[in-house]
Amino acid sequence: MTVDPAVVGDLAAKTRSSPAHTTFWLRPGEHRLEPDRYAQVVPKRGDRYLGAPGAVLDGRKVNQYAFGGTARDVTISHLTVQRFVAPNNEGVVNHDMADGWVIEHAKIQDNSGAGLMAGARQRVRASCLRDNGQYGMNAYKTGDSIRGLVVEGNEITGNNTDDWERRRPGCGCTGGVKFWAVNGADIRGNWVHGNRGAGLWADNNNNDFRIEGNLLEANDGAALVYETSYNAVIRDNTIRRNNWVEGRENAARGDDFPYATVYVSEAGGEPRVPARTDKIDIYRNVLENNWNGITLWENADRFCNSPANTSTGYCTLLVKDTARCARPAIATAPLYADCRWKTQRVDIHGNRFVLDTSVVKCAAECGRMAVLANYGTYPDWSPYRGKRVAEAITHKQHNRWHDNVYRGPWSFVAGDPGHTLEPGQWQGASYQQDTGSAFGPQAGD
Repeated sequence: MTVDPAVVGDLAAKTRSSPAHTTFWLRPGEHRLEPDRYAQVVPKRGDRYLGAPGAVLDGRKVNQYAFGGTARDVTISHLTVQRFVAPNNEGVVNHDMADGWVIEHAKIQDNSGAGLMAGARQRVRASCLRDNGQYGMNAYKTGDSIRGLVVEGNEITGNNTDDWERRRPGCGCTGGVKFWAVNGADIRGNWVHGNRGAGLWADNNNNDFRIEGNLLEANDGAALVYETSYNAVIRDNTIRRNNWVEGRENAARGDDFPYATVYVSEAGGEPRVPARTDKIDIYRNVLENNWNGITLWENADRFCNSPANTSTGYCTLLVKDTARCARPAIATAPLYADCRWKTQRVDIHGNRFVLDTSVVKCAAECGRMAVLANYGTYPDWSPYRGKRVAEAITHKQHNRWHDNVYRGPWSFVAGDPGHTLEPGQWQGASYQQDTGSAFGPQAGD
């Protein structure tokens, strides 16, 4: 079915009048929807949308959504989708989070909100997600049912043009791609760069991620955040020049927290949650001239039913009934362990960490690795008050660095932000970290 760019609304009209499994060929030129904010294309199951060279679907800053509806197994390829104005936390393509969509060889650019939403079995390949207002893709689905997501060979750049973290401080709602409650994802061979905020951010009950062979560079914040989630392999990535903007801002205001380029926050390996690995395995990566390296963090006050849990209403994957995480049961096994997301079973090995402070233009606070937690204080019924969480993440939860290479002035933070160690102390009897690792100007040659 040929779609004529000269006819306003032709794509949506022909989609409505055609049967499922129709292939639509969009001729070269600028295609438009009707000038109504809710006008959109609603595919039927198995429909395919193929753009000719130069085919553009343009929302003209009038239409909110480009492609919506719940039909499965839709394909969009070789098409530019631009200038739609989705609201915050909503998306332009696959707005209703349908399953089985394939987006390939596409440009999704200059939109508000997220360029893409995601459903189960979605494939995003060889596409450019560029300069969107909030995210390149928001991998969230109502009901938390995303499974088998593939993001492969894409350029993801310049997203969060609306700077949502400044508009809503602490919202945690920005970056190249945000993943929420995704079970099974392969993120490979992407170029993720120049995003305002984090490059890739997995937040809240994600599980079974493989993040491999990506180039993550020059993102304002962390290259990768893996937060309140489980079981991941992070390998063979090149990670360079990230976190310069946010790291410098935090240092300038006197904040000594080791904000990192790879930030593992209340996330760890858990054998009871089925996945392709039972740990967070970080290996064969090259981290070069970033602001800080890898931080393993656990907020002692963040657990199910705590007011400090920013994932409101959610509990861990080990406790189905959140109400169980309350006094007195939370103070004893198994709930004492299962009611909190724990940074545990993180294995950091075979990586190369390079820092030239003349390139980053920073002082000593930009070259840190860390494993730490805060002093638990809140709420007053918490069984995790005091130093117990800090002691556990540092000494008891099987978090290990070993067989890495360090070039440059690296230091190490253990227990709390004020406790900085030199390499010899880090490797010494108290911590026994980085066994078999090499340090120095020529390390690894």
